[in-house]
Amino acid sequence: MTDTKGVINDLTAEAAEVDALVAGLPEAGWDTPSPAPGWAVKHQIAHLAFIFRIAGLAAAQPAAFVEMTKAVESVGFENAVEGALQEFVHDPAEVLLTRWRAERDAGIKSLAAVPGDQLVPWLVNPLPPYVLACAGMMELFGHGQDIADALGVRLERTDRIKHLVGFAVRVRDFGYEARNLTPPSEEFRYELTAPSGALWTFGPADADQRVSGSAEDFCLLVTRRRHRYDLDIRAKGTVADQWLDIAQAYRGPAGQGRRPGQFDA
Repeated sequence: MTDTKGVINDLTAEAAEVDALVAGLPEAGWDTPSPAPGWAVKHQIAHLAFIFRIAGLAAAQPAAFVEMTKAVESVGFENAVEGALQEFVHDPAEVLLTRWRAERDAGIKSLAAVPGDQLVPWLVNPLPPYVLACAGMMELFGHGQDIADALGVRLERTDRIKHLVGFAVRVRDFGYEARNLTPPSEEFRYELTAPSGALWTFGPADADQRVSGSAEDFCLLVTRRRHRYDLDIRAKGTVADQWLDIAQAYRGPAGQGRRPGQFDA
C-alpha cells in the first residue's frame, strides 16, 4: 500500500529544504558554479522550477501535458529542458526565487489532488501520483545536493529519503537502458541503513546479488552525485557490483557523474 499523502508531505518538506539553501543568497551567489558542468546555482533552481511545472501540468491538465510532450518530441526532452532553462536563468535572483516557489507550490498542490488509484501521464509511461512524487524527491535530492556542494553546505538527511530509495529500487534498470545494455533477470536484495539507524530492506532475502550500506550514500550513488568509491555502499555478486558503476534513478543520458575524491569526506 502506497502512502500518497505521506510522500506529498515529505516532498513539500524536501522542497522547503532546497528553498532554504537559496532563500538568503545574494545575487552573485546564484552564479556560483555547481558540480554539474556549465550549471550554476541558478540553473539548478531553474531546472527544478521546470520539473515542478510539468509535473503540475501532468496532474492538473493531462491532455495539455500530452500535447506538450508531442510538441517536444521533435527536439528531444534534453533540448526542451535546455530551452526551459533559458526561460528562467536570465531573471534576477528575486524573480527566479519567486517563480520557483510558485511552480513548486502549484505542482505539489496539483499532484496532491490526484486520487491515489489514478494514473498521471508522464514522459514515457503514465505513473501513479505516489511514484511521480517519489521521482520529485529524486530531483530535489540530486539538484539540492548540487546546490549544497556549490555553496559548501553539509546537508543533514532524514528518513524522508526512503521514498527515493524505494524509487531507485523500482527503476533499477534505468542505468542499463541508458547504455543500451540488457538488464539482468536476477533480482537484487537491498539492505540499507537509514539516517535514523533503521534498516530498510527491499527484494528477496535469498537473492545472490546484494547491495548494502548507507541509505544516504545509496541516494548519492543513484543520483550520480558521488562516485561509488567515496560511498559506504557494498555489493555482493558480480552483477550487483557492476550495477554500482552504472546505477541511476532517472531516464536518459547518465551524464558525467562525479570523480573519485572530488569532494571532501
